[in-house]
Amino acid sequence: MLNLDYHPSGRHFLQIPGPSPVPDRILRAMSLPTIDHRGPEFGALGRELLDKIKQVFKTGNPVVIYPASGTGAWEAALVNVLSPGDRVLMFETGHFATLWQKMALRLGLEPEFLGLPGAEGWRQGVQADMIEARLREDGGHEIKAVCVVHNETSTGVTSDIAAVRRAIDAVGHPALLLVDTISGLASADYRHDEWGVDVTISGSQKGLMLPPGISFNAVSDKAIAASREAQLPKSFWAWDEIIEANQNGYWPYTPSTNLLYGLNESLDMLLEEGLDHVLARHQRWAAGVRAAVAAWGLEIQCQDATLYSPVLTGVMMPDGVDADAVRQLIYERFDLSLGMGLGKVKGRMFRIGHLGDCNDLTLIATLGGCEAGMKLSGVPLKDSGVVAALDYFARHPLDAR
Repeated sequence: MLNLDYHPSGRHFLQIPGPSPVPDRILRAMSLPTIDHRGPEFGALGRELLDKIKQVFKTGNPVVIYPASGTGAWEAALVNVLSPGDRVLMFETGHFATLWQKMALRLGLEPEFLGLPGAEGWRQGVQADMIEARLREDGGHEIKAVCVVHNETSTGVTSDIAAVRRAIDAVGHPALLLVDTISGLASADYRHDEWGVDVTISGSQKGLMLPPGISFNAVSDKAIAASREAQLPKSFWAWDEIIEANQNGYWPYTPSTNLLYGLNESLDMLLEEGLDHVLARHQRWAAGVRAAVAAWGLEIQCQDATLYSPVLTGVMMPDGVDADAVRQLIYERFDLSLGMGLGKVKGRMFRIGHLGDCNDLTLIATLGGCEAGMKLSGVPLKDSGVVAALDYFARHPLDAR
């Protein structure tokens, strides 16, 4: 029988940018007995967590919850507001933006993919000026939606979503704004209502600290209105029946009951700490990790310091060094999992996740494993990243909660 819980000693360091480690408090909540998903206790649970999840998205509108991965929530977003052959404008910031574009093609949409050229384009964020210029050319309003990724998990770049909304508004274009914040929610600042987003897509296994298996669509009034006219086939993904059933805390199908227990506990943890504090500690962790990368003398994947992700940091390897071989050695010697380079940057970089259920010592140990593994792999390092991160954390304490 396959043993999925074997490690020589201690605990495995899961420092990929999601799925992130699940806190014991959430695991305990998920272990409670399954109850009747049509009974009164479940209705009370549903009403409570549906109210709390709005606070995390920073919206007063419905948040639709699916028993699905983030990919399912992508599909739900597209099929609820669009019709066959609709033109959508998408921006290439990395691997996940590319996958979303491929999905749009498979659904019978006509995506137009803007972006900066080559692998270097993956080191920048969404260029709002390019979106504005393209929409200005679309006098007939054939483009029905603009789709962008907030925190690109494959690169460690967090794009300016408010700037995208300003670009759309600057030309008075009626296109819907769809945003993927699967890895950004509850780790990076995100404001669904304030930024004028029509559909926000997210998932459970990142900043929410849950196992994979739950995903979300936060929807605006404009998006709900568009869903009444959209003609792409949908049944399971359709918002209308879900939103109606949610009024009483239920779903029109069997929901993932025990994952919802975990979600409710996660929301309590985040709201008890305070979202501002949660976001501040992620920014602090990210800055400490970047201090380590600078001390090593290596490049960060993201080239725009204003767009550094608080969720993960991509570490570029010198020319001639196979990043995947370095990751493999680190995994085998130090029981530490790091994110691999994807798509155009495969083999050129690895990704350090610093999100969710972490603390300073978690990251110091992670950086120690990275540093030792790179030395064993022959990667030339300028100085100790571990010492640099220790110094940063010591000089920048965060108020305890």
